[in-house]
Amino acid sequence: MPWKQISGGLSRISAGSVTSVWGVNSNDNIFRYTGDDSKPWIQIPGALTDIGAAADGTVWGVNAAGDIYRYTWDSTHWIKISGALKRISAGSRTNVWGVNAAGNIFRYTGDDSKPWVQIPGALSDIGAGADGTVWGVNSAGNIYRYTGDQGDPNHWVQVPGGLSAISAGIRTNVWGVNSAGNIYTITGNDSSPWTQVAGGLVDIGAGTDGVVWGVNSAGNIYRWIRD
Repeated sequence: MPWKQISGGLSRISAGSVTSVWGVNSNDNIFRYTGDDSKPWIQIPGALTDIGAAADGTVWGVNAAGDIYRYTWDSTHWIKISGALKRISAGSRTNVWGVNAAGNIFRYTGDDSKPWVQIPGALSDIGAGADGTVWGVNSAGNIYRYTGDQGDPNHWVQVPGGLSAISAGIRTNVWGVNSAGNIYTITGNDSSPWTQVAGGLVDIGAGTDGVVWGVNSAGNIYRWIRD
């Protein structure tokens, strides 16, 4: 079995690296991985419905009302950032993306006074990597990779396949799950971009260092065991 079950229960998970894994459960409680599988989770004050954790320690989250928060390590609390999002992903301090309930796409500007710039397109989930990689899926399950090419008014290239959730650690570590719970990872070959991985998950988090975590429909938590 390529997955090791880790005790606990979560509904959404994000893995920036081996040491930066965060999740939220169905009650909106927030948890951070301790690094110790025997006592894996410490609860963090607050209430969120989605979370994005990066390898550099950056953590962002959104709550049920769409409010956006960034975690501050120095004072262990959350700072509210203006805007409204449903999904959020943090690849690094400077690569934070989100989508709102209407499917609009936003990228963090780095300036909390004017934090978001809208990017053309429509997505239901998004994954931002540490190296600037950004992938997304829309409500129909179509998969897109952000090119950032200003010559292309859409900036998105459609990639074959169908997914409902996606996570990008770096360009070479992109994982997703489809509506049936099947798990896929990027092959690096655009003509045949995905290879299926054994297991069943509803959300997945891929880190910069190859780490992958996931949760299934029952809330069980799994970590990918690399060869």
